[in-house]
Amino acid sequence: MKEKIYTIPVNDAFREDCECPVCLMYKKLEEESVAYTMGPSYMEDDIRDKTDRMGFCQKHLKKIYERENRLGFALVMKTHMDRVIMELEKCSKEQVQGKSLFKKPQSPRSVEYIHKLQAQCFVCDRIENTFIRYVDTIFYMYSHDDNFRKMYESCRGFCTEHYGLLIEEAQKRLSGSVLDSFISCTNRLYLENMRRVRDDVAWFINKFDHKYANEPWRNAKDSLTRAMTKDSSIL
Repeated sequence: MKEKIYTIPVNDAFREDCECPVCLMYKKLEEESVAYTMGPSYMEDDIRDKTDRMGFCQKHLKKIYERENRLGFALVMKTHMDRVIMELEKCSKEQVQGKSLFKKPQSPRSVEYIHKLQAQCFVCDRIENTFIRYVDTIFYMYSHDDNFRKMYESCRGFCTEHYGLLIEEAQKRLSGSVLDSFISCTNRLYLENMRRVRDDVAWFINKFDHKYANEPWRNAKDSLTRAMTKDSSIL
């Protein structure tokens, strides 16, 4: 199948010699989204309205700060904090006005707002919208592109999270023999490569035993970082 603009990121990730090409796609999207947040876009009214309203999760707030655009970061934080103060002032006034001896106590509006705020992140939201399209593209290419299918079948497997995601989403997007083939292949890739990395970690442990001091390291030297990818999607 001729490469198209929406297939390039997927093909690029699966061409890499990595422990989870889906993690690689996500990481690239994350880097682009953080850069976008602290690029010229933060001066655009519609983007600032979203960042003011949604805020950021802890992970991405730290990554945005690390971009070292201190003025941009300060502007984004100031207007977001203005929004939080305004919303919580409104909630606190409504709580006082709504008090009654005869009403059953309900969760304070301020608490509801904080829970909603903590569940949102401008960067996460931007990543997720594109990431889902990348996942859809994996299924489309597996069904229609023989070259991609061969590349998929020979990759080094996936992290546990994305293995689960692929199995779950395959049920919705594939059917018949293609679904059976995809599930069987993905199960094999995950288990074979999880065992491979587990064995590398086991050999890493052995190398701390004097009995193995003169043995080669094999593939164990970087096994701990690869294990983190397999287990917890950390690249």
